[in-house]
Amino acid sequence: MTDRLTRPAVGEPEGVLVLFHGRGADEQDLFPLLDLLDPERRLLGITPRAPLSLPPGGQHWYVVHRVGFPDPPSFATGFAAAAELVDSLGFPSERTVLGGFSQGAVMSYAVGLGRGRAQPPAIVALSGFIPTVAGWEADLDPPLPRVAIGHGTYDPVIEAGLGRQARDTLEGAGADVLYREYPLPHAVDPRFLAELAPWIRDALAAHATP
Repeated sequence: MTDRLTRPAVGEPEGVLVLFHGRGADEQDLFPLLDLLDPERRLLGITPRAPLSLPPGGQHWYVVHRVGFPDPPSFATGFAAAAELVDSLGFPSERTVLGGFSQGAVMSYAVGLGRGRAQPPAIVALSGFIPTVAGWEADLDPPLPRVAIGHGTYDPVIEAGLGRQARDTLEGAGADVLYREYPLPHAVDPRFLAELAPWIRDALAAHATP
């Protein structure tokens, strides 16, 4: 089981929000974002730790040889850990929101869109891309989750073109995509985080059982 931090909901949780950290970070990195994305604490918040300890330090979801194309063996390890974590939480897919930054955004796409997996109502992908990797395939058959994509125009790590490519792929498949590009490097715009709080609430409400 992947190590994680947990932020409880106020009262009975209406669902769960899982945020995957980026390359070289750990479960502490995105923990403060839980309160920004779910300020009313309606959801259980989880930030898991990636399973791979690699140079130059920190935790990783996969090995990077070429951006956009994860190393297949290490990706399989990271994906299995992320999927197992999500599946162990005990919430139905329609009550589970996935998000992440950089490699964590890639994991959000992988777990949320992987063929054969139950899809969540919403995916938040910050400075990431839909992976191209042997052994994993995206299920782009409708209906698809709502997807919020944020990317820095001047990102030197994962170029903004990969964020635009994800947007175009998802919109082409019929997904409802919120796309924001901001004049930043490999970072998150706080204004976009504020925009995401009501967006997540609305996405969950749209999937509420009548």
